[in-house]
Amino acid sequence: MTDLNHQVIEEFRANGGKVGGMFEGAPLLLLTTTGARTGRRHTNPVVYLRDGERLLVFASNAGGDAHPAWYHNVVAGPKVTVELGEDRFEARAVPLEGEERDRVYARQAAIDPAFAAYQEKTDRVIPVVALYPEAERLRAFGDELVMIHDHLRGELARLRAGESPARDLRAHCLAFCDAMAFHHSGEDRVAFPHLERLFPELEEPLDRLRSEHVVIAGLVEELRGATEPATLERVAGEMEAHFAYEEEQLVPVLNSLTEVPWVVER
Repeated sequence: MTDLNHQVIEEFRANGGKVGGMFEGAPLLLLTTTGARTGRRHTNPVVYLRDGERLLVFASNAGGDAHPAWYHNVVAGPKVTVELGEDRFEARAVPLEGEERDRVYARQAAIDPAFAAYQEKTDRVIPVVALYPEAERLRAFGDELVMIHDHLRGELARLRAGESPARDLRAHCLAFCDAMAFHHSGEDRVAFPHLERLFPELEEPLDRLRSEHVVIAGLVEELRGATEPATLERVAGEMEAHFAYEEEQLVPVLNSLTEVPWVVER
């Protein structure tokens, strides 16, 4: 470890993730990997970009012609420890490839032009690595699903009890459906592929949930132009069936986790 890295790590841990000097104001985390050859644990400060529940880090090595040692370590052993602010958790490191890697790196370079300069300095393609959080955070994802679903169930109960005029419930449903569109997009783009890699047995239910997301997107558009209570009931009923299936298939798996079944991807 260089003296600079050692100084940054000590300052990071002493100040809840805040550091000064050349890294002041930069989004920084500490990444601890296991040495591919030595088996020793190594910690490095790295710049990150948040993407939903995952964190993205960049093996830039300041534009050097060789990948940093920590990148070789995560390729050999993807189980890592992440320190983010005052939080510390286990994660799984997955290098991104192809179009996804290019898109993410371009996004980071637009945010911080130094990364564009790093890529220009070297002929190697600078790797981007996604850090997926460990079991506790996956269990929290299951809790979030139930919380979101219970919100709609409460709105449906109000309608059936006659406590809310149809136009008011429609406004509630539209706001909720907009949130669900964002939520489903995150599931399709990040959460579901992650779960599929960890639990191959979930492939069939996840495919069904993706198909239902397409159907629900159409129902949301129908709901925007509807005013009749019967239409609201039918659309909300379709959503409830989707939510019930999602809870039945995913929540027990997530709640049963005590550790992540780490998968090495090649």
